[in-house]
Amino acid sequence: MAAGPTTAEQRAPRAPKDPSARPPGPPGGSGPLARLRGPRGLIAAAAALVLGAGGIWAFYGSSWLRAEHVKTSGAKVLTRAEVEAAAAVPLGSPLASVDTAAIEARLLDRLPRIDAVEVSRSWPHGIDLKVTERKPVLLVEKGGKFIEVDSVGFRFATVDRPPAGVPRLVLNASRSPSLRRFDADRLLMEAVRVTGELPRKIARDVRVVKVASYDSVTLELGGGRTVFWGSGEEGAAKARVLTALMKAEPEAGHFDVSAPTAPAASRS
Repeated sequence: MAAGPTTAEQRAPRAPKDPSARPPGPPGGSGPLARLRGPRGLIAAAAALVLGAGGIWAFYGSSWLRAEHVKTSGAKVLTRAEVEAAAAVPLGSPLASVDTAAIEARLLDRLPRIDAVEVSRSWPHGIDLKVTERKPVLLVEKGGKFIEVDSVGFRFATVDRPPAGVPRLVLNASRSPSLRRFDADRLLMEAVRVTGELPRKIARDVRVVKVASYDSVTLELGGGRTVFWGSGEEGAAKARVLTALMKAEPEAGHFDVSAPTAPAASRS
């Protein structure tokens, strides 16, 4: 009679153990979430809430970080009082809530003399206004007063007295055929363009810029000297030629650089 299966043979084979398998932990687990549910996690969360609320209160609710003073720099013609009045900084407000963009917009709108302004917070209690003013390159006389014009042709201020060193524009193009094509504003821009091309030494000596037409610009210098510039085209070449011509003919009283390839100088 054949022998039956042994005890070992009757046992079912077992699957190998997975070394990464772990027995289930107690309800709630022991991971980060479980740790946050513990007493220490609750204390940390409460502390974070307190700190956050305290920070918000310090910035917006307390009297510690309020706007209390304004510092203005860069103003030369404008006074500090004029700039700060136009800025209308809300003193007493939380410094963090002061709208610096709105202050900048007010200054540019109310004071056209300002070309650019930088508004910044100066912790813990200040607002800084850094102003850049426009510089006049020409003056337009009107009604006994003088309109200041900057390097982009913008008329930004009217003054009673002409600032020193700024040439006066005389626009006399009423009979010029070019006025039909180039209006007064365009002729003004041509005058601005010409003054911007001049070498610094010559520019400082210009007293009057006369515009009779688009292609007829004349500069009156100190000492009764004149320069016929012509149109505003080829300005850089004309400036170089004029500098050389003045050195070569120091006694000349009239210079013509309207055609820079054929300049001329004369005593009368």
